[in-house]
Amino acid sequence: MGVSSALARAVQIAPQRCALVFGEQSIAWADFGERVPIVAGGLRLLGVRTGDRVAMLGLNNAHFYELFLAIPWAGGVAVPLNWRWSLGELADALEDCEPVVLFVDDKMVEVGRQLVAQHPGTRLAAFGADGASTLMHYNDLLQAGAAVPDAGLTGDDLYGIFYTGGTTGRSKGVMLSHRNVMSGAAVAQREGYWREDSTYLVAAPFFHASGTWPLFTMTAAAATAVLLPAFDAGAALTAIARHRVTTSLLVPAMVQMLIEHPAFATTDVSSLSKVIYGASPITAALLDRALAAMPHAEFIQAYGMTELSPQIAVLPHRYLLSEYRKRGVHRAAGRACYGMELKIVDEADCEVARGVVGEIIARGDSVMLGYWRRPEETAEALRGGWMHTGDGGRMDENGFVYVVDRMKDMIISGGENVYSVEVENALAQHPAVHSCVVLGIPHDRWVEQVHAIVILHDGVAAEVDDLIAFMRARLAGYKLPRTIEFRTEPFPLSPANKILKRELRAPYWAGRASTLS
Repeated sequence: MGVSSALARAVQIAPQRCALVFGEQSIAWADFGERVPIVAGGLRLLGVRTGDRVAMLGLNNAHFYELFLAIPWAGGVAVPLNWRWSLGELADALEDCEPVVLFVDDKMVEVGRQLVAQHPGTRLAAFGADGASTLMHYNDLLQAGAAVPDAGLTGDDLYGIFYTGGTTGRSKGVMLSHRNVMSGAAVAQREGYWREDSTYLVAAPFFHASGTWPLFTMTAAAATAVLLPAFDAGAALTAIARHRVTTSLLVPAMVQMLIEHPAFATTDVSSLSKVIYGASPITAALLDRALAAMPHAEFIQAYGMTELSPQIAVLPHRYLLSEYRKRGVHRAAGRACYGMELKIVDEADCEVARGVVGEIIARGDSVMLGYWRRPEETAEALRGGWMHTGDGGRMDENGFVYVVDRMKDMIISGGENVYSVEVENALAQHPAVHSCVVLGIPHDRWVEQVHAIVILHDGVAAEVDDLIAFMRARLAGYKLPRTIEFRTEPFPLSPANKILKRELRAPYWAGRASTLS
């Protein structure tokens, strides 16, 4: 099944059911069924042909949601871009995917103009508020376009390119097929996250897997999505109460902001029956607070990554309680989802014994096609037909997987992936910096924050503010270190002369539950 087939089914079985709520706007599945083929016709007028990329840059909105359905109908490939990236990072992504069209919302119009000036082969269009831009607008497609037949993309046809946070410069574009994204939707339904009568709060951005995954699942289920432009705890509480939201995926930082908001105690959130949490680890203390604050809701942990569309393991609510809690099962990432296989392997890709730490690998229909225009990295990640996650973990005798280390030193701050090497590369370019290490250290709200340790060249001075300003021109704001410390002694090294980040990290996590153990 392709995404367009899922839309056709939703229109057929629930034409008058509300598909999307955005602000005061409400769209039924029948409306989507009429509009999507016309928008697809408008995309064709813009030059979109089968396999062409269509990029989208902006906050969540109804047009953004609809484009995720119209682009494949026209035969194109959807490419949501991270609006938090710097201009340089966005330009790098455009150079990589070469979109025919770039849609921008009202806040990103000027950035869009600068981007297409560097990429003249890309047309610029707006999909923000009506009439807010002098550019060709999304609504123009509805007026100028004529309904076109579905392109019929399905199976291993490419649905979209979803960029990761990046490691050594250019971010990697994860290629997900129609089979991938619909398999991810099937997993969510099989595990009982969503049903036809679900009303789901989309609180995560559409450039992130936690934002797009529910979109595919809502379409497959013909359910209802309540869309926020971006996460705001107050707005989320209002939406939950007003629309009787039943389900949402919230990263731990969102959960914390929700239950700590002044309006939480006086807001009726009794309709919220399922909270899926993931994208970053949750502390036991926060989990306990959330369970106490919303005793009527089931909390379900989802573990995965963009490359896996995005989930491979699930930890249902029952494993957070009673005897499972006493056994520490609540600290697990979960067990293999329906239709997925998981293994823990050593450096030779041989499966290790239960309880032994190795790399978590996975196989199933949700595994990506590969990385866009990166055949060598694709071959490495998918060697032997298994996706190598780069996460270290162990599996117990009952199949529960415990993540024990991030083998790529990824920092997850507020649900956003930050790769230490990328930050180190930017910081090391400063002329005063001799060497540096970037770590994730504890943060009460964001779980981890980016922290840098710097050794300066002999006889050279530098201020923290100078280093931050230097990096700000090279990195998105959320990737910048929140704290920097200076040291003079050399970094500890392994026998292979690699910096031992674990030793540097340990003092910060001493005495508290590390997300890395």
